Amino acid sequence: MSSTAATISHPVQPSPYQSKQRQTAKDVIAENVKALIAQLEAGKSDALTAYLDAMAHFHNYSFGNILAIARQKPTATNVAGMYTWNQLGRRVKKGEKGIQILAPMIGVRRNKQEEAEQDGAEKKAPVLVGFRAVYVFDVSQTEGADLPELSQNVTGDVGGNRDRLLSFLAAQNIALEYKESIAPAMGVSYGGKIVILPGQSEAEEFSTLIHELAHEMLHKADRRTATTKVVRETEAEAIAFVVGKAIGIEGGSASADYIQLYHGNAALLAESLEVIQQTSAVILAVLQEPSPEESHGQPGDAAPQHEVEEQEPVAEVA
Repeated sequence: MSSTAATISHPVQPSPYQSKQRQTAKDVIAENVKALIAQLEAGKSDALTAYLDAMAHFHNYSFGNILAIARQKPTATNVAGMYTWNQLGRRVKKGEKGIQILAPMIGVRRNKQEEAEQDGAEKKAPVLVGFRAVYVFDVSQTEGADLPELSQNVTGDVGGNRDRLLSFLAAQNIALEYKESIAPAMGVSYGGKIVILPGQSEAEEFSTLIHELAHEMLHKADRRTATTKVVRETEAEAIAFVVGKAIGIEGGSASADYIQLYHGNAALLAESLEVIQQTSAVILAVLQEPSPEESHGQPGDAAPQHEVEEQEPVAEVA
């Protein structure tokens, strides 16, 4: 990928990051990266803190229990016991049938000789002594206070950038599909195909597309094995933030919250700074509105080509 700076023309709604004297892509990218780093250095937002506090109430169920939940209620998303729902300010609706799972029973095994020993003897470590049936309920079976959610309030006028982005995907032989089955993911990158959750606003969808395109460009070849999930999600979301900000999309703390949800931080972002800058520059060059000369075509001039390395299909969920 070329890191050569390219001039960005003013979109229909001028970005606050563009001055009257048009900035280069390099300037815009540097400014937007700096803004994202500042958000990360400020720590977790109130929305992310509330979300993590709520999610801490939910258990990580065993594979067997996940299968049991899916068999009894295939549409289940957030599942918990009645006590947990009460703590979160929600109540199980009258007449709802619980989902049966198995809960471990922890105890201490003792033989007769140990029972005869005095209290001063060393305590035995707890051991698994069996399982018992318990009942849990999906969030759809409850009512009450809303669960905290991460902000998805991405706003802004995408303008003609969406069409230019879709043309780039087609030129790179990256298929685009819309499927509700990927929920709660907003998008998934499969290597040669991007699947988007339908129903997003124009700005949200554009941001998701940029995130998944970043995965396609960076994380489906040899570099995938050289990076961790944390690094990949930090890079993809940082690129979505930088590009979105450059064309006038505002997402508040959504990108910083997403990165921190995957345990990313400002230091990790700084380590990937070069690849974030280079990939953002390529995408912004694709989104650049053609000049009048380019629109009408000049003899001997060829449109710039931006190639994505051919990759093995691997799913990357956003």
